[in-house]
Amino acid sequence: MCNLYQMEEALALRQSLGLLNRQLELPGFDARPVGPFQTGLFMVAHEGTLHGRLGQWGLIRPGQPERIDYIQPKPEPGKKPRAKRPRHTNNARIEAMDGTERPTNAAKVWKAGRRCLIPARWYQEPNWETKKNIWWHLKRADGQPWFLAGLWSDDWADPDTGEVIPSFTMITCNCDGHPLLSRLHRHDDKLPDNAQDKRSLVHVDPEDWEAWLKGPEPAARALIKPQPIEVFDVADAIATDAALAAQGTL
Repeated sequence: MCNLYQMEEALALRQSLGLLNRQLELPGFDARPVGPFQTGLFMVAHEGTLHGRLGQWGLIRPGQPERIDYIQPKPEPGKKPRAKRPRHTNNARIEAMDGTERPTNAAKVWKAGRRCLIPARWYQEPNWETKKNIWWHLKRADGQPWFLAGLWSDDWADPDTGEVIPSFTMITCNCDGHPLLSRLHRHDDKLPDNAQDKRSLVHVDPEDWEAWLKGPEPAARALIKPQPIEVFDVADAIATDAALAAQGTL
């Protein structure tokens, strides 16, 4: 799923929110690409305004001994121990929160109603149709920022310094059958097209912000769906189609 996105510039974000007649409080920040465990901006509802906060992209589980939670691989007899690896929590499957899959830490945050919006100029996903990875930077066709559905937490403090570290994650949903998004990520030839479990981030339209940020769980859950293809800038898809045509595979 998405492991890189571009933060929206503060000025562009204020202009966008101003056009929507929305009040916004922002901390100081430098807009830059954000990867897992790096610092990004998320927005929450606060006293009638949108309040921007900075936090780690990747939920931090209460009780973690370190800011990054590491997975220790199981030992295999006769083999050299493998290095531990970080547990990526920058994306959260909606199915793990609505009871259809095994719950995760994100499910607890979901139940607590800690929903947020994550503004982004673009987010990156891989396309493998040419048999080589082509990174697509998914932007909006209207030039406006994405406001991605997310969850946030501030339930973890550094055991050494006592500093509370906010964190957030982006919610994903299935997008099998979507005319654009289903082209992303590797295709499993052993599975039919409608069982690939391709994943999509979720944009929340401004008219739905109230329901998303402060509404009851069923109303928020109903908003978790891919955006229609008309919302997307399809420049990267067109470039990939040209590469496929050059290969003679389109």
